[in-house]
Amino acid sequence: MSRAIQKALDFTTDFESLFAWYVDKAGAEVAWRFQTALDISLVKLSIQPDLGRPRHFRHPKLRGLRSFPVKHPFEKILIFCRANDKFLDAIRLMHGARSLPRRLIEPPS
Repeated sequence: MSRAIQKALDFTTDFESLFAWYVDKAGAEVAWRFQTALDISLVKLSIQPDLGRPRHFRHPKLRGLRSFPVKHPFEKILIFCRANDKFLDAIRLMHGARSLPRRLIEPPS
């Protein structure tokens, strides 16, 4: 069963920043490939959210999050989400090498 995908404002802001970075550093074609890979990954998660790796953060705002890499070749970018029977809530989108607990509670830059 596929869940409806809900994108949090922070997720959308993260995506817009990453898309702009790809346009600037690698060109529009790569940025559009990134968006396509992200869309494919989100659909995959909406069907099978347990593909995402459970994360164990101490901050209450981060409890219950799972992470899942964007489809190759963008797998260093992680989707952070929660799911229930009806929705996949995409919470944040960021590079996995970041200081995740701190960055996940900060607003997007």
